[in-house]
Amino acid sequence: MNASISICGTDCSKCYCKNMCKGCNACKGIVFHTGGQECAIYHCCVTEHGYKSCLECSKLPCEIWQKTRDPKFTDEEFEANIKGRIELLKKTF
Repeated sequence: MNASISICGTDCSKCYCKNMCKGCNACKGIVFHTGGQECAIYHCCVTEHGYKSCLECSKLPCEIWQKTRDPKFTDEEFEANIKGRIELLKKTF
């Protein structure tokens, strides 16, 4: 497992917020943008289901992924982002 790849397939080493956050693997889902709460994706994947990544879930990509969308993405960019994250999960986990 690559420590910089989050359970949802985000490459934390390439994130524009890496100065504020070490990634969900390092902080067990309590990333800076969740206000001290566990990330909803991390909670579902790791805490609730005990998965190593979202790749183990039959609902991938699920409603939680849609709800936690980065608002900077257009619809097209978001769909491409999801596809890229799933491909990265397949390579990593």
